[in-house]
Amino acid sequence: MELDRRAFFASMGGVAALSLMDSEAKADVLEHHMMMQFQTPAAIPGTGGTQKFPTVAEIDAQIETRPTRRGAGSLFTSVRGNVKKLPPMPEKPTLIDFFNLRFATTRNHCLQSANRAMKTGMTEEIVLACLLHDTVQEVMKTDHGWWGAAMYEPYVSEKVSFAIRYHQALRFYPDHAAGYEYPDLYKRMFGEDYVPPKYIQETYEMVKKHDWYMEARLVTVNDLYAFEPGVNPQLEQFTDIIGRNFKQPKEGLGNDNSPVAHMWRTASHPDSPL
Repeated sequence: MELDRRAFFASMGGVAALSLMDSEAKADVLEHHMMMQFQTPAAIPGTGGTQKFPTVAEIDAQIETRPTRRGAGSLFTSVRGNVKKLPPMPEKPTLIDFFNLRFATTRNHCLQSANRAMKTGMTEEIVLACLLHDTVQEVMKTDHGWWGAAMYEPYVSEKVSFAIRYHQALRFYPDHAAGYEYPDLYKRMFGEDYVPPKYIQETYEMVKKHDWYMEARLVTVNDLYAFEPGVNPQLEQFTDIIGRNFKQPKEGLGNDNSPVAHMWRTASHPDSPL
C-alpha cells in the first residue's frame, strides 16, 4: 500500500518524536499506522463502504480478548509487542519536557487541537485547555476529563481546569450551534446503542447552565475535529501562551509537594513497581 509520509509523521507526533525511538520501535509504529489504514469504512468486509458499528454487548464481549484494559494509560501499554525504555526526565521537569519526553501518544492530537483553537481566534485560556485536555491519557484514560483537570488544577486558572474537566461529559451531547456533532468514533468505542451513565447525564445538565459552558464546549469542538492528516503543529508556537498561563513550579513538576505531584511522578517514572 502507498504510505502518506506526512500523515504518518503527524500521527506519531512529528519527526522529533520519531527520532527518540529505536529502530524496532519505529518498525512497530509504522506497522500499526499501516494497519490502521485498513480500518476505513470502505475496507470493512461486507459493508460496501458503509460502516457497521458494534453494540455495547459486542464491545463487552471483547474485554477478555486483550492483554491490557482499554482504560490503561498509553505509557503503560504497547500497540504491539513490548513497551520501550523511556528517556530520562530532567531533574526539574517542565511542562515542555513532558510534551517532549512523555506525551508521545497524545502530543500531536493536542497540538492540532490547540492549533485549531488558535486559528479560529479562541482565547488563550481555551487554547491552553485544548493543548492540555487529553495529555493525562498517558497515565489514565478512564474519566480523563476529571483526571486531567486534577493534574493541572494547581498550575492553571479555574476556567482552564473547568474546561478540561467537563469537556469529557459534553462529548456525548451534540451542540449544533457550536458546530459539534456526536462522532462516529464514539459509536465504535462505546457501541451504537450506548447511553452515558447517570453521572455524565447529571454533569451535562449542570454544565450547560454554567457561565463557563462555552469554554468546555469549545474544547470538544476543537477536540474530535483535530485529527488532521499532514497537519503537524510545533510546540514552540504555544510557548508564550504556556509562559503566561501555566504556573511552572520552580522545583519541577512532580517535585513541588502539590496534591497532584504523584501524578507527574507517575508519568515521569511509569516503570516504578511501587
